[in-house]
Amino acid sequence: MTRDRESVRQRLLSEATRLFAERGFESTSVQEVVSAAGVTKGAMYHYFDSKDDLLHEIYGRVLRMQMERLTAIADGPGTVAERLHAAAADVVRTTVENLDDSKIFFRSMHLLAPDTRKSVRAERRRYHERFRDLVTEGQREGVFSTASPAEIVVDFFFGSVHHLGTWYSTEGPLSGAEVGGHFADLLLASLRP
Repeated sequence: MTRDRESVRQRLLSEATRLFAERGFESTSVQEVVSAAGVTKGAMYHYFDSKDDLLHEIYGRVLRMQMERLTAIADGPGTVAERLHAAAADVVRTTVENLDDSKIFFRSMHLLAPDTRKSVRAERRRYHERFRDLVTEGQREGVFSTASPAEIVVDFFFGSVHHLGTWYSTEGPLSGAEVGGHFADLLLASLRP
């Protein structure tokens, strides 16, 4: 993809993210997005099939980045406890760094077309399963407690991560990395045998 084409695509995503965060997905029209990005509707539809597609990509780009990072951490060096801690801290930090994207998505996911919503849930489920594999690995090795099923541990953890947008503020006393460290510490403490 050429630089100019990527620039148009990025402008559309950037302006859609800003407008969806300010006004909400439902209250923002395609015309407002294209006007803010300085492009035509035709240009938008060259890159995205619909407003749903824009919303899907806003979240999808964050999830793809997080999946790449999780895979590198999970397959990387270190004990299972070190890798799980790094993965937990990373997902919190990257969620905070992309807080508008995450907030928009979780506020608006129910508005997606059923097939798109199903696709997004499957993508997110793959991420959660890869994360769960680390918990399961530690439980198998006796490093982590088996008192709670790995699936429950992961669902509990991600329930907290997905709600960062309701309370976290960049103007608060803790950075995203610091909050990530605390979340990771709490997760590992809950898994001690």
